[in-house]
Amino acid sequence: MKIISYNVNGIRAAINKEWLSWLQATDADIVCLQEIKATPEQITDLFLIEQLGYHHYWYPAQKKGYSGTAILSKIQPKHIEYGCGIAEYDAEGRTIRADFDDFSVMSAYFPSGSSGEDRQGFKFKFLDDFFVYAQELKEKFPKLIICGDYNICHRAIDIHNPKSNANSSGFLPEERDWMEKFINSGYIDTFRYFNQDPHHYTWWSYRAGARQKNLGWRIDYHLATTALQPYFKRAAILPDAKHSDHCPIVLELSF
Repeated sequence: MKIISYNVNGIRAAINKEWLSWLQATDADIVCLQEIKATPEQITDLFLIEQLGYHHYWYPAQKKGYSGTAILSKIQPKHIEYGCGIAEYDAEGRTIRADFDDFSVMSAYFPSGSSGEDRQGFKFKFLDDFFVYAQELKEKFPKLIICGDYNICHRAIDIHNPKSNANSSGFLPEERDWMEKFINSGYIDTFRYFNQDPHHYTWWSYRAGARQKNLGWRIDYHLATTALQPYFKRAAILPDAKHSDHCPIVLELSF
């Protein structure tokens, strides 16, 4: 079972960069997308996704060209849950979940607070509400994977320059404390389960050649409940895929 998570920063832009060929080559069972920035009606190549064997489910934001999540799956889910039931987040298409016989997978796009105090406040409220929601969900679905763009670097090892970014949104002490609390509540950072080395990132600024210099942030995660630990096979970051300012991440499970 191969699960990929990818903030594509606009699905139409990614498709124009030969994303579909990459998708075919990866042969993932489930693909979780964030920041799709489109409605299904705006995506002209849906039939090509279907030809690759995927059922596809889209949860765009109400605002055009903004946010949104999606799940592609070669296994037909038993149920798709659109949103988390909180109107202000659901309006932005922040979460979509697919339930299967033995496990559930959520694609989540956490808000960014980098544009100013209002959105940072929105992000903090989202974190508080999402924590409660995820804990309740974990009771209902013990084998749960919440993958996506969390817009938070957990530890200093996850960011190229922790000192200069100490007051940056995405690496604020409160955000990092939340991440620690969330993981300790019953989740495993699957990449760090396999790899404790530095210099592994999933997002790079478009400025100053940051990606070429690998001056990045690790803000995309597969967080899995502890009940899934016996099934972990591999977790990795795929920096060579360049359809976005993020790169995809992969989790393999042996069910």
